[in-house]
Amino acid sequence: MFFAASKIFWFVASPLHLGLFAIAFGLWRVVRKRGGAGFIGFGLALIAAMTFLPVGAALLRPLEDRFPVQTLDMPAPVGVIVLGGAVDERVGAARRQPQLNDSGERMTAGVALARAFPKAKLVFSGGSGSLLPQDETEADAARKFWRELGVPDSQMMFEDKSRNTWENALFTQKLVHPGAGERWLLVTSAWHMPRAMGVFRALGMNPVAFPVDFRTFGTDEDAKPPGDGATAVRNAEMAIREWIGLIAYWLTGKTDALLPGDHSRA
Repeated sequence: MFFAASKIFWFVASPLHLGLFAIAFGLWRVVRKRGGAGFIGFGLALIAAMTFLPVGAALLRPLEDRFPVQTLDMPAPVGVIVLGGAVDERVGAARRQPQLNDSGERMTAGVALARAFPKAKLVFSGGSGSLLPQDETEADAARKFWRELGVPDSQMMFEDKSRNTWENALFTQKLVHPGAGERWLLVTSAWHMPRAMGVFRALGMNPVAFPVDFRTFGTDEDAKPPGDGATAVRNAEMAIREWIGLIAYWLTGKTDALLPGDHSRA
C-alpha cells in the first residue's frame, strides 16, 4: 500500500507536473472567462525557477554532503551492497542488453569494489520500481552487466523483490544475514544515501556509506545559475522527491532520523 500510494502521490505532486497542471487549469479558466491568470503565472514561475535558478543544487547539496567521499584504500569489507535505481530494465529487456541510466555510477562502483576486494560478496538489491509487473527485474539486468564486466558468479548475490528503499534494506538483510561486527559497504547515489543509511540503521544494520553519482560540486559553483535547463529541472525534481521521501520515511518510522548523517562526524 505504501509503495502504490507513494507512486500515485508523486505523479500528482511532482513540481513539473504540478506546474503543467496549474497552467492547464488556468487556461481552462481563461477560456471559460473565469480568470485563471494566477494559476498560469504560478505554473510558469514554478517551472522557470527550476529551469533557471540553482534550486536543484540548493536542495541536493545538503543531502550529498551528509556522508564523506570514500576511496578504495580502506579495510576490506565482508560485502558490498549496491542499491537498484541505476538500470532501465524495460529498455534493456527490449534491446536485449543492459541499459544504465544517469545513476550508472552505482553499477560501475560495484564492479570497482568487487575487483578491489575479491573476497567480498557483491550484492545487488533491486526488483522493479514500476507499478505494473515487468518481465525483467533490475537484478536480472545487473547480473548481465556485471558478468559482462568480468565479475565471477561466485562473488555475486542478487535480491530481486524490492520495489523501494525500505524493501531494499529489509530483503537484503534477509538475504545476507549480516553478523555482528561485520563490515559492509553500502553503494548508492550521494543524494539518496541519507535515506538509505537511515533505513538500514533502523533495521539494525550499520554499513559504511560509499556514496557515488554526485550531482553537485560541493563548492560555490553550486550557487551559479544552471547551464542546462533540462538537467536543472531533473535535479530539482529529484531533490524535492528525495526530501519528501525522507520526511515520509521518518514519519512512518522507516528511518532512524529525519536526516541521517555520518556518525563519525558527530
